[in-house]
Amino acid sequence: MTPEARNRLVAIGAILVAGAALGWIALGNMGENLVYYWKPSELLAQGEKAYGATVRLGGVVVPGSVQWNGDHTSLTFQVADTHLPTAAKVTVSATETPPQMFREGIGVVVEGSFQSNQVFKTNRLMVNHSNEYKAPHDGGMPGDWKDTVTQAANEQ
Repeated sequence: MTPEARNRLVAIGAILVAGAALGWIALGNMGENLVYYWKPSELLAQGEKAYGATVRLGGVVVPGSVQWNGDHTSLTFQVADTHLPTAAKVTVSATETPPQMFREGIGVVVEGSFQSNQVFKTNRLMVNHSNEYKAPHDGGMPGDWKDTVTQAANEQ
């Protein structure tokens, strides 16, 4: 074998090894990093397979289900597929301050995991909203989010 042929063979081998390593890095743990988006009915249909997996749950906050404890920064509410009373519902528990626009009847997306006690523990709460801007009330302060949540709960 000539030195030129040997160099060519070494180069091809190095390219194959590098390509295989890159493919393994790119695709090796992809399944562990995926976050699925499910509606409450889809989550419940998964049964025990849904427990513990990190997913995004999207739906509508069920009117009358919001329970806020400001002393412990604890928020519990139900998310349903639709506004219909027969829609599938999942109870959500959050320990973070909700966005100022959070209220009953609004669309939300929560990221977290479904527990075996049928409660979805979230570490991320996002509100779906229109792009219509509404100015805050006269004299309102940015820290008045607690009042917004309480007022929205009382209006329902």
